[in-house]
Amino acid sequence: MPLLPLEAILARTPVHSIDEVIAVMQAIDTRLPDDDGVKWFNRLYLSVTLSVGVEVQRARFHDVAFLSRLDVEFANLYFAALAAAEAAPSAWRPLLQTRHARGIARLQFALAGMNAHINRDLPLGIVQSFVALGGDPLVDERREQDFESVNDILERVEEAVKGEFAVGIIGEIDRAGGRLDDALAMWNVRAARSAAWTNAQVLWGLRDRPFLRDRFFGKLDRMVGMTGRGLLLPRHSAAV
Repeated sequence: MPLLPLEAILARTPVHSIDEVIAVMQAIDTRLPDDDGVKWFNRLYLSVTLSVGVEVQRARFHDVAFLSRLDVEFANLYFAALAAAEAAPSAWRPLLQTRHARGIARLQFALAGMNAHINRDLPLGIVQSFVALGGDPLVDERREQDFESVNDILERVEEAVKGEFAVGIIGEIDRAGGRLDDALAMWNVRAARSAAWTNAQVLWGLRDRPFLRDRFFGKLDRMVGMTGRGLLLPRHSAAV
């Protein structure tokens, strides 16, 4: 069966369920070659979404409907950035502009995607989910607890895929001057997601002041993009 063009895959979006999120991500994974950096972020994201989907089915959260809605809203922001290409938000441009560059490790591409998606997209996805389902992120402690419990899933998945993402770089990190170590030190998923909830609260608090809300979010977008460029500094001899 011939592979669908990426544009045809993204034409299925926006999606409306976790199953549809997974289907689109699986199609992207199949379509993108190994030398496309987006593939490695998508692969990590797909692994996380599969794990979250299992936990949602087991109803291990206080508010399954909220986490399911957040998963969908969140994924649609990624699909929209990928479809936008050169017109993508500032946070996504470092990854999208260097996705075919040599000398950047798979793990760096994955981290750069997580940086853009969690630090820029997640606050917006949280707000969109509260708008859709009601409630208030300033006071809803049960949903925040559910949100924080996903950190454990993320950390398990990161550890599980580390071997696959380290292809070509094991044994090279020290000889390369530690630049990949520097990239890893810049990233902490638990801290990033905690900040995302706080930034969502700020956006929520500014919802009646659209000028300040857009100004805040625009600056956040640009700052996340600057961090992404640091995560994607090339490493000599890194394999993609």
